[in-house]
Amino acid sequence: MSQTLSSSTLLVTALAPLAGALAAGILGTKFGGNVMGRRMAHSLTILGVFLSFVLSALTLKSVALDGARFNETIYTWMMLGHLKMEVGFLVDGLTAMMMCVVTFVSLMVHIYTIGYMEEDEGYNRFFAYISLFTFSMLMLVMSNNMLQLFFGWEAVGLVSYLLIGFWFNKPTAIFANMKAFLVNRVGDFGFILGIGLLAAYTGTLNYSETFAKSSELAKLTLPGTDWMLITVICICLFIGAMGKSAQFPLHVWLPDSMEGPTPISALIHAATMVTAGIFMVARMSPLFELSDAALNFVLIIGGITALFMGFLGIIQNDIKRIVAYSTLSQLGYMTVALGASAYSVAVFHLMTHAFFKALLFLAAGSVIMGVHHNQDIRWMGGLRKYMPITWITSLLGSLALIGTPLFSGFYSKDEIIMAVHASSLPAAGFAYFAVLAGVFITAFYSFRLYFLVFHGEERFDQNPDAHHGHGHDHHHGHDSKPHESPWVVTVPLVLLAIPSVLIGFITIAPMLFGDFFKDAIFVNPAIHHAMETLQEEFHGPVQLALHGLMAAPFWLALAGVALSYYMYMVNPALPGAIKRRVEPIYKLLENKYYMDWFNENVLAPAARGLGLALWKVGDQAVIDGAVVNGSWRIVGWVSGLVRKVQTGFLYDYALTMVLGVFVLMTYFVWLK
Repeated sequence: MSQTLSSSTLLVTALAPLAGALAAGILGTKFGGNVMGRRMAHSLTILGVFLSFVLSALTLKSVALDGARFNETIYTWMMLGHLKMEVGFLVDGLTAMMMCVVTFVSLMVHIYTIGYMEEDEGYNRFFAYISLFTFSMLMLVMSNNMLQLFFGWEAVGLVSYLLIGFWFNKPTAIFANMKAFLVNRVGDFGFILGIGLLAAYTGTLNYSETFAKSSELAKLTLPGTDWMLITVICICLFIGAMGKSAQFPLHVWLPDSMEGPTPISALIHAATMVTAGIFMVARMSPLFELSDAALNFVLIIGGITALFMGFLGIIQNDIKRIVAYSTLSQLGYMTVALGASAYSVAVFHLMTHAFFKALLFLAAGSVIMGVHHNQDIRWMGGLRKYMPITWITSLLGSLALIGTPLFSGFYSKDEIIMAVHASSLPAAGFAYFAVLAGVFITAFYSFRLYFLVFHGEERFDQNPDAHHGHGHDHHHGHDSKPHESPWVVTVPLVLLAIPSVLIGFITIAPMLFGDFFKDAIFVNPAIHHAMETLQEEFHGPVQLALHGLMAAPFWLALAGVALSYYMYMVNPALPGAIKRRVEPIYKLLENKYYMDWFNENVLAPAARGLGLALWKVGDQAVIDGAVVNGSWRIVGWVSGLVRKVQTGFLYDYALTMVLGVFVLMTYFVWLK
């Protein structure tokens, strides 16, 4: 282990955002007497996250260039027999990259928030929440054991609950944050079962020690069944990832979470929280490599999410919800890569996607501010000349998202499609079709949004809700024309646009085909050869981009852009005509495949009924009625009988003794 990584530096990296969050959350709110003003609150939280980012960047430099590594216990919390509960850090290529992505995107969101939440009463509280979220995410990605991983996992869930319901006077926000919390509990139940099985069969929660025993786990079956234990563990862990990374059918919380302020859409639902599940599966690659059944399951779930969530983006009119469904679809792509054993490709897409999706969310927020908090893209149009910085950065983000050659999204998406094509697993055929079709769909809805917002005729003055806070956010004044956002909003857009264009070109070779992830991600090339195939076909980022111009994904993306241009710029009557022709399909998409209806009208009443039955029968009748109350009634009845025997008269006791002797004598005589 290199001496360049010190435990104190890593502690400061993780704890600096926590210090800022505590300062702003206590001293800047009613709880601490509002002694801290807005300027001090945002300065302290931004300083904490900036310090974290600088230290994360230095850590990444040490890891990438000097080969530095760190894997130590910082603090032992308790010992349960041989099971050690500890706080520790594991820093390798995977962790260092995640630390940089989390802190950089968080820093951009913090700066952006100064402009976006300018007039909000909960300004200091919001900064406290997003800093606390950054701390939670850092604890998750830096952990070297499953206890700390679970702490970070639950902490990001809790803070996302607080952020989605930030405007707690709005019923839709309260419904959305409760929905997110409950759906994540379903996934987390599977996650903790997986961790529990690992702890039970390996006797440790430490990653390195668990992976060292993985070959022994592969020989075991789950008691009472013929299921492979490693398959059950991996599927349980992946169910946790399905909740956190919004995979079908646990995806329903993410679109509704757009009820929160736009900055948290970028922070939580693009770059950090939703990628926690992808990160966790990549970290657990030594376990997943031992179960083809689990990998097939991952492929199918990822394929369904990539394809069917993309369809929903086509018919949305809320600018943030379109980007949200795009996030769901891209998370499906990452999951498909995990199933194809291309873990490094999944994490590579996680990184590139973090930049361009955060950019698209923040650009959407800038548009919402510019058109006086209208979120309906049907009432926009022609914003290009009013908001030039937002326009050009949105275009760059959209081009990266659809996988335009040379842009960052091209390198990661193209490699995912090639990896799935190279996979020999049975589910790879469906997944390949899903990700290929998803390319066309992504290009279509992305440029539908782009054309309706920035091009065509100006429709913002026709919106009946324009001056009534249609977007539910606070107001920034009502000039008749849209306006470019202030510098605290546009600077983060520019700073996110740069990696959205360049990061893929720069990092594809070391991250996918170099030694960057060499001791963080494990692939068994004898069984899963997707990465070997990619390595053989890779001849540099320029050659890959040139090849991409002739490949099917590029032409599918081009077709999607061309069709959206024709339908919304050249022949705007066509979408309405198509909608009338395919009304049942449109209705199905509008109702989100009736998943919400099913959850609210079938699952929720069934769960409520089960809960009531357990309460009335299990708790009240059996536990309270029979066990608790029944036991004291029996004791009372027995003591009532015994009390009558205890008369206090000597002759009663003498008679009892004589009768006792008589019974004993009779018994022994009978025995003879």
